[in-house]
Amino acid sequence: MSSEDAERKLKKLIEELDNIRGRHTELISLYIPTGYNLNEVVSMISKEISLTENVKSKTVRKNVIDALTKILQHLRLYRKTPDNGLVIFCGNVSGEEGKSDIKLWAIEPPEPINIKLYWCDQKFELQPLKELVKEKDVYGLLVLDTKECTIGLLSGKYIKVLKHLESLVPGKFVKGGQSAARFQRVREGLIHDWYKKIGEICKEIFSRQEIKGLLVGGPGVSKEHFLSGDFLPTELRKKVIGVVDVGYTSEDGLHELVEKGIEFIRESKYAKEKEIIGKFLSELKRDSELVTYGLNYVLKALEQGAVEKLLVSEEFPYKEVGAYCANCDISLKKFVKENEPVLCPKCEREMEIVEEIDAIDALEEIAKNFGTEVIIVSRGTREGEQLYQLGGIGAFLRWKVE
Repeated sequence: MSSEDAERKLKKLIEELDNIRGRHTELISLYIPTGYNLNEVVSMISKEISLTENVKSKTVRKNVIDALTKILQHLRLYRKTPDNGLVIFCGNVSGEEGKSDIKLWAIEPPEPINIKLYWCDQKFELQPLKELVKEKDVYGLLVLDTKECTIGLLSGKYIKVLKHLESLVPGKFVKGGQSAARFQRVREGLIHDWYKKIGEICKEIFSRQEIKGLLVGGPGVSKEHFLSGDFLPTELRKKVIGVVDVGYTSEDGLHELVEKGIEFIRESKYAKEKEIIGKFLSELKRDSELVTYGLNYVLKALEQGAVEKLLVSEEFPYKEVGAYCANCDISLKKFVKENEPVLCPKCEREMEIVEEIDAIDALEEIAKNFGTEVIIVSRGTREGEQLYQLGGIGAFLRWKVE
């Protein structure tokens, strides 16, 4: 499993756990750091079971003890703490008062964790895990001229607008009865104040972000005047990795900045996605027989082992379901869209859905049997959006598939 895929699955699990609320303080979060002695954790959990015997509420007492016992049983499956540590969530997730449904989730994080924590509450403590999956591939974006500016981020594969400002700087032509020289002095003063304001807001915004670099763009010479002045703090000036001519200073300007400044961010997730999907679309355009798209065509090639690289949109609009027809005693698995009925191939009645599997997980399961690389594609790039419009799935083939 690739690190990106492991991160995708962890984000999905965090989202699931974040929506769970206990009826009482009976949801347990346990973080065991890298290298920590598991025997000490087992001893601590055993003590917690003894202490919980003193809880007054019979229901809470039973649910917490059941959860702790389940954790204890799970810990005994390990001879030592996994290399990156271990995180366990366990508790009663039943939405009905008086009913018990003890569930346990055990996670071996994709990166080492250094926090030791035992916490019992009405919700799971997820912040340390959220920090692990926090986007680290982040670049600052700034487009400006004397009229407006837009500040944003390239975060992973997505461009985000953080702030849009408009100035009070007048146009270049003298208004009313003012002399040209006086008008120019006033205008230059307003431009200076405008650039100073941009610099202050950039400092405020980017001091809260860990950015790898800062791309600056805009029409004309405004961007150069801004950068040559003492408007950006030194630490931000050092992070400027590219200056690009763009035609817009709105949100469209941020997208144009990233497109035209791609050479400065070659190692970013955004640039790598553009490159691989751009190659796929180029092959498709010239009617190459070594690329294909659409669920049925790709699935056929995948099951034959003909797919070298599988491209799947992260918003792929399908899921795999297991369906059963009691009338004909027929079971089958099929990819369907949300709320799409599955009809029995024999009697054509609607079948009962007995299982649902995430489509990407199901495709990965097939792909791993043939050593196929799976690439999850965003809709953040223009190319990623094009793949989504083509059905959200495509493939580079090892050989031509009839």
